[in-house]
Amino acid sequence: MSGNRRKAFLVTAALIGGAMLMTACQDTDAASDAAPGAGGAQGSPSATAAATPSAGAVTPSGSPTATAKGTKDGAGSGADTGDGERKPVGQVCGANDISWSTRSETQAGGYILISAKAKPGITCALPAAHPTVAFGSDGTEAGPAEQAVGKQITLSGNTTAYAGLNPKSTNTNDGKELDSIIVAIGAADPDPVSLPVATITVDKPVVTNWHTSPKDAVPSK
Repeated sequence: MSGNRRKAFLVTAALIGGAMLMTACQDTDAASDAAPGAGGAQGSPSATAAATPSAGAVTPSGSPTATAKGTKDGAGSGADTGDGERKPVGQVCGANDISWSTRSETQAGGYILISAKAKPGITCALPAAHPTVAFGSDGTEAGPAEQAVGKQITLSGNTTAYAGLNPKSTNTNDGKELDSIIVAIGAADPDPVSLPVATITVDKPVVTNWHTSPKDAVPSK
């Protein structure tokens, strides 16, 4: 090969090699530029914010609005007023809500006057019915001394309710001697109380409804 041809061949090879090297560098730079762009599209702040719920977002079942409504409508017990709220209903007395006392009376052949007064800080209602009074180990229960039921009485402060207990409504010599009675506010009262009385003869006992005046609580024979 002549010297001129050899020189031309070397120049041509050098030009082709340089062109190929420049193309490879450009491809590498393009790939490097594209990589951050692709990552930005998937993990950009705007995309992350769109996929993440806001700090105040909650599920419907636990939303503040639903909780507040449930508390307003469902808390406590009471009567429905018709506007989504409930009106408190007075507490029914239990025997352990009351300060009790008894005393013997001679009127109407003799009876026991039972007095009931709410303990300090308690307001409760005595139902329109006679108290449940039982005697002795066999649980002999007093029947009603009045045909009609009385009125509900609310006990609070110094308000006192009275019931008259006739332990012996018969005119026979039958009966049993006892010195205490068990009193409850209705048969379902879980905490009846035992009250001392003078020794009495019990035979078919009867008891009045609750009254606000002791003179209205005198049981008939």
